[in-house]
Amino acid sequence: MKKWIALLLGCFLVFSVDAQQNVKVRKKDRKRDVLIQTNYGDIIIRLSDSTPLHRDNFLRLVKSHYYDSVLFHRVINHFMIQAGDPLSKHAEAGAPLGNGGPDYTIPAEFRQTLFHKKGVIAAARDNNPQKASSGSQFYIVQGKIFTDTGLDSVETYRLKRKIPPAEREVYKTIGGTPHLDQNYTVFGEAVKGIEVVDSIAEVATSKGKDRDRPLQDVRILKTKLIKRKKY
Repeated sequence: MKKWIALLLGCFLVFSVDAQQNVKVRKKDRKRDVLIQTNYGDIIIRLSDSTPLHRDNFLRLVKSHYYDSVLFHRVINHFMIQAGDPLSKHAEAGAPLGNGGPDYTIPAEFRQTLFHKKGVIAAARDNNPQKASSGSQFYIVQGKIFTDTGLDSVETYRLKRKIPPAEREVYKTIGGTPHLDQNYTVFGEAVKGIEVVDSIAEVATSKGKDRDRPLQDVRILKTKLIKRKKY
C-alpha cells in the first residue's frame, strides 16, 4: 500500500510541475495581490516588481494551485514561518519535511530597498554559492524588535557591513531578521494578515526529527489572485 501511495504522489508531483510550467503570467496578473487562505486565517501578499523572476514564478505557482493544501512545515517563533514543500500535502505526522519542490532554482534578486522587515515574503534556499532560491519554498518574516546594540552585533558578526540608518529604524520599531539581508531574496510583503503570521509563529512545534514542524498541522487551504486594494 505504501508503495502505491508513493507512486501516486510521485505522479501527482510530476503533473503539478508540468501544469505549473504551462501556466502563463499575464500583465494584469502582476497588478493583483495573492490571497493565502490558511486554517489560521487569511494573509494577503503584495509582490514586488523589483524582483520579476521571483514575482512571476510565485504568480505561476499560485495560478496552477501548486500551494493549495501544503503545510507551513517549519515554524520558529520570533523568526519566520516557512511553507512551499509539495511533499507536505499528504505527509504523515512526525515526518521531516522541507526537501520537496520543483526541479529548478531562481537566480538571486537582491535589492537594497527590499530587506527582512517583519511581514516580508522571501524565498528559501539550500546552501549554494550563487544563493539561488528554491523553486517553491518561501517564508514570511515575523522576527523581533532590535536595539541599537543588537543591530551593532548583527553588523559585526553576521553581515560584516553597516545597516543603512533608515533600515535600522525599521528594525527598531517594526522588527525583522536583519542577518538574512542580501542572503535570501525578498520578493514582496504581507499587506494584510500579519496577526495571522503571529498566530502561526506561536504554535507548538516538534523538537524531534521533524524539528520545528507544528505539532498540529498549519495548512494553506488555497491561494488565489485577488484585486489589489489599499490597506
